[in-house]
Amino acid sequence: MENNGEILLDIIIPVYNEGRNILRTLDSLCLHVKTPFRLHICYDYENDNTLPVIRDCKRYPDISFVKNRGKGVHGAIVTGFEVSRAPAVLVFPADDDYNAAIVDKMYALFGEGCDIVAASRFMKGGSMEGCPWIKSVFVRSASFTLNKFAFIPIKDASNGFRLFSRRAIKEVLLESSEGFTYSIELLVKCHRLGWKIGEVPAKWYERTQGKSRFKVFGWLPYYLKWYFYGFKTTYLKKYACKVKMTGAGDKSEARTL
Repeated sequence: MENNGEILLDIIIPVYNEGRNILRTLDSLCLHVKTPFRLHICYDYENDNTLPVIRDCKRYPDISFVKNRGKGVHGAIVTGFEVSRAPAVLVFPADDDYNAAIVDKMYALFGEGCDIVAASRFMKGGSMEGCPWIKSVFVRSASFTLNKFAFIPIKDASNGFRLFSRRAIKEVLLESSEGFTYSIELLVKCHRLGWKIGEVPAKWYERTQGKSRFKVFGWLPYYLKWYFYGFKTTYLKKYACKVKMTGAGDKSEARTL
């Protein structure tokens, strides 16, 4: 994973009782990803059945186990952002043992200047199979309208499987607190800032083991906030000066550029 060199990519995997899935996912990453990386397993509680499965396996001595400092999947991912140190950070699904081969392509686009690289289910070469119809309608329509009418330059706006630059997670103030909304928030904010965004085709299959943590109706209001933020950039001429920043890019505590 490290190849005895500099770590270029931190891979954050939020888990919640993924004991039946996690080894296939980790094996796939170790087999296919050539970019030097470090794995961060972000968990909610010590009795999560994912942890002993990994520890007993002995194949992954360099994995970092990161206890969630917040709550839920959002808190786990933000905690992963906080402990990461690599130039690029990838949020990767715990049950995904089929997309590891695109990680190097995502990192290559980061190397070409992209602050966000999306794993896209809705571009040529991507796919989404077995998705419950209500979730499918929600994610497809949101992504289509943001791309075609708000001019967000990727075709899959809602996928949480995404690579971010160090600049994006350090300098852009993250206001979300629920679910995977961090992903669309950072996307529409980086778009408003004029930062480069890219995508690569990815596959998606409804999980067969474990329970999905995606809550369509519970998270809908939080998604809609950032959905409309994307349209405001285009039609209300909201410019970069309206993006809330952390201030980490300069020596101030916080600022709105």
